[in-house]
Amino acid sequence: MKIRVERDVLAEAVAWTAKSLPARPPVPVLAGLLLKAEDGTLSLSGFDYEVSSRVSVEAEVEEEDTVLVSGRLLADICRSLPNRPVEISTEGVRVTVVCGSSRFTLHTLPVEEYPALPEMPTATGTVPGEVFAAAVSQVAIAAGRDDTLPVLTGVRIEIEGDTVTLASTDRYRFAVREFLWKPEAPDTSAVALVPAKTLLDTAKSLSGGESVSLALSGSGTGEGLIGFEGAGRRTTTRLLEGDLPKYRTLFPTEFNSVAVIETAPFVEAVKRVALVAERNTPVRLSFEQGVLTLEAGSSDDAQAVERVDADLEGEDVSIAFNPGFLLEGLSAIDSAVAQLSFTSSTKPALLGGKPAKDVEVDTAYKYLIMPVRLSG
Repeated sequence: MKIRVERDVLAEAVAWTAKSLPARPPVPVLAGLLLKAEDGTLSLSGFDYEVSSRVSVEAEVEEEDTVLVSGRLLADICRSLPNRPVEISTEGVRVTVVCGSSRFTLHTLPVEEYPALPEMPTATGTVPGEVFAAAVSQVAIAAGRDDTLPVLTGVRIEIEGDTVTLASTDRYRFAVREFLWKPEAPDTSAVALVPAKTLLDTAKSLSGGESVSLALSGSGTGEGLIGFEGAGRRTTTRLLEGDLPKYRTLFPTEFNSVAVIETAPFVEAVKRVALVAERNTPVRLSFEQGVLTLEAGSSDDAQAVERVDADLEGEDVSIAFNPGFLLEGLSAIDSAVAQLSFTSSTKPALLGGKPAKDVEVDTAYKYLIMPVRLSG
């Protein structure tokens, strides 16, 4: 191999691919990045049997070859190189990286022992990169982080024609987001449960591209792979087995009270009041016409009270929430005005952005949050 590539281009490509490498690889070769130079292109690939990543960049290729080198070491080296073109060449079992006056020599890993990357499934449809990234970030916050319950660590992707619905839950809240996309076939129908962390990392990395292509293999949850491609990058990941609870019946459609509050003052008030909320203790919200009172703490310890303006339709309501869950929902609604809808103080509340005047209900993003029962 003998190639020449721009430093910034190489550093970004190596850093992105190396992010998905396992911290404790089951076999040594999985700690490697596969570099393949051919036809004026350098391709970098990583794989850990669950997630595969591949990116292609332009390069001046004098000699074509494929080599496997330590991914994290190469990423550290590329990050520290001066802003000069980088030359990479091979001689026997060594790879030499030269940039300006800097010169590094790395040992190669055995390419023949590296597993074949999974094939990208056939494209199912495309969505603008920014829309996809925003939707995933809104929903992934509600996914569980307990690996003993793997189903809850996933984001459910449901495709029906030109509509994609993302959903996740950790049993304490449920986030759902719908968006339109361009399916390859108008009658496309599929369901997949994708690891939330992988999906979030992938969506962020592809947000710079004009569009993201989704590719599903298998027709049911837990079958096969899902692939994402955009901006010269490609990721595949195995799907989780199982499915989320039937969530549509959990979302109430009729409410006894609806409160409307400016999001920014609401967020700041929750943050301040939560300072005295000890671990796992809630923030109490009391809604009356024209005012919301927030309280936290107890008479035996520090206490905080704050009031903010709020419009209330319906009955007065007092309810308590985990402040972290409430703040994550408020940050995800992406609206200057938040709307909280209640059936009672002991049942889940629906959080969303206030819909536009000509829309009765804003269904694009919904965040259902369980209240915390107060003793006494």
